[in-house]
Amino acid sequence: MEVIRNHKPLVTSVSRVRILMIGPVGAGKSSFFNSINSVFTGHVTNKAISGFAGTSVTTQFRTYPVRDGRQGKPLPFVLCDTMGLEEQSGAGLDIKDIRSILQGHVPDRYKFNPFAPFQPDEQKKSRPASLQEKIHCVVYVIDASKISLMSEKVEEKIAVIRKEINSLSIPQMVLMTKVDEACPQVEKDLYQIYLSSYIKAKVQEVSSRLGVPVSCVLPVKNYSEELELEFNCDVLLLTALQQMLRLADDYLDDVDLF
Repeated sequence: MEVIRNHKPLVTSVSRVRILMIGPVGAGKSSFFNSINSVFTGHVTNKAISGFAGTSVTTQFRTYPVRDGRQGKPLPFVLCDTMGLEEQSGAGLDIKDIRSILQGHVPDRYKFNPFAPFQPDEQKKSRPASLQEKIHCVVYVIDASKISLMSEKVEEKIAVIRKEINSLSIPQMVLMTKVDEACPQVEKDLYQIYLSSYIKAKVQEVSSRLGVPVSCVLPVKNYSEELELEFNCDVLLLTALQQMLRLADDYLDDVDLF
């Protein structure tokens, strides 16, 4: 927590790192924000609407700053939440919307329209977004208990998105959620997560299916049914967040060279 509190983005024009979360419906994007917010608040919170309703619960683009304590100062990162990816064309998050988000044009609370992608106004079209407004790291949120059930269409959408993000040289990693639901050993004792051969196999499966290195697939358990914080849960969440900040630093360091 102390390392994250004291983190300073490598470029002085950027006060807070912007992390974009992308993933299938119900994978746990909003729950990850709630979980990180819980750790720094000191108790379980549910600030972002989360849950599973068959279609995306998130319908707006949301930028979530996190405070260090209930009335503390803002921490040096912002988690950006998006509509879930869906199988059907014309449903869920559109690739053109992602392009606009990456480039820093989409405002907080913009309501997604699957049938008409975001159109920046003329003023924004003529003015490139500042580095502060752009996305500095992209995180794919994948449900560990449903990796094998991921449809080809969703996998294809992610491949198209990855290609777009690669073209902008933005670093990417995977957050593998719901590890407790995927493995009975981990459900019984979260401390066993790195000893679970099943979780290791799932990490390797995600790596091969999405084309990301194993080192960039981090298993976590979001707070969902707990009423109090748990140390082992916090460790996994904060480790993942720390890795996101490091990747964002790599991106900012690269941008700063030009």
